Amino acid sequence: MDVGDLVLISVDDHVIEPRDMFEGRVPERYADRAPRIETDARGNEFWVYEGRVLPNIGLGAVAGRPNTEWGFEPARFDEMRSGCYVVDDRVRDMDIAGVMASLCFPTFPTISGALFTFHGDRDISAVMVRAYNDWHLEDWAGAHPDRFIPMGILPLWDPALAAAEVRRLADRGCRAITIPQHINAYGQPPWQDPHWDALWGACVELGTVVNVHIGTGGGVAVPSDLTSYLAYNVMVANDTPRFASDLMFSRVIQRFPEITIALSEGGIGWIPFLLERLEDTYSRQRAWTGDDLGPGLTPTDVYRRNFVSCFIRDRFGIENRHHIGVETITWELDYPHSDSSWPDAPEQLLAQLDGCTDDEIDAICWGNAARVFGYDAVERLGRDACTVSALRSGLDAVDLDAPKVDAGRAPMAGQEPITYGDMKVRMASVLSGGVDG
Repeated sequence: MDVGDLVLISVDDHVIEPRDMFEGRVPERYADRAPRIETDARGNEFWVYEGRVLPNIGLGAVAGRPNTEWGFEPARFDEMRSGCYVVDDRVRDMDIAGVMASLCFPTFPTISGALFTFHGDRDISAVMVRAYNDWHLEDWAGAHPDRFIPMGILPLWDPALAAAEVRRLADRGCRAITIPQHINAYGQPPWQDPHWDALWGACVELGTVVNVHIGTGGGVAVPSDLTSYLAYNVMVANDTPRFASDLMFSRVIQRFPEITIALSEGGIGWIPFLLERLEDTYSRQRAWTGDDLGPGLTPTDVYRRNFVSCFIRDRFGIENRHHIGVETITWELDYPHSDSSWPDAPEQLLAQLDGCTDDEIDAICWGNAARVFGYDAVERLGRDACTVSALRSGLDAVDLDAPKVDAGRAPMAGQEPITYGDMKVRMASVLSGGVDG
């Protein structure tokens, strides 16, 4: 298949929420309690909610910026590529990368949307959850409905409220939610607890996909503050197999066998080993542990029934796609994060898919995502209108750069390797703990 003939759906991108997103969406009595942007004496811009400071960290919005300019420094809106936070410009950046549709995770409410669960007055946070979702459905995904797969956040301090929000979202055409890997890290009962059955039941009834992103476990276990930040960055993805194993043998899967869990940004190369380990352990140990996946079912069967995964660059995983299950693999762009393959994503992706048949390429690049998330625009508009070539053909002059960063705020290049401890020190002045990752 030629690169221009690819059709691409990204199941993991991120929106940098615009500063005015809550305007007109919060009842007047709560308007002064809504999250807002403030600026400090150094020119740094931050979201503030109930006294909590939440910066847009530079690494979360690097599209168009050379990696020599990346860093932890808080990013101002005028230092980001506008496609990070302006929906029309995002669609243009999707056209540049040949991406037909995108599912976008939150940023300042944390990737799992858990900010309003672990912080803030419950009544006020409930208002903010609904306001956030209404903005996402109307002003973001709703502005270009064929180009986005909408996704909502939940009030995760109350399973009945969470289930009600799943239903409200579904009534508005949204059947995807984001939740954290380990909700007990946020002071709530673990996902295996029957406490959450109302939420899982609503998701199964409505066909809502449960998206679980890396870095949402309440913090990754890091050996020490002397661990290289680069090593830590690798470790974050290791929580995905931990979460998958945890859920595989849980009552969630047994009680709700039709639930779909999307593992976001964890890659796929680890899956064959995990499945082999699960198969061996289940066959040898289940007689005395009491685990039972159901008559004749193996861990591989359950994985392929209940889980989907995604990758950016994962050649080893693609080479082992038949051990994983091609029908469970999807693709992500991860715009505008530092792992992203924007703007030459199609060229990078096609090289990763070397050896795949055209049917496998279509399944991985868009077909599986369309099926799982109920996205029908390719079918309605016709495949030819949705290809990389078709999307790129409508572009005029293309600017791939991000705005310049003021020299006094730019990170230093050529420094000593950054440790995990360095990162904590740098973040201490703007974060007070408890956020995803």
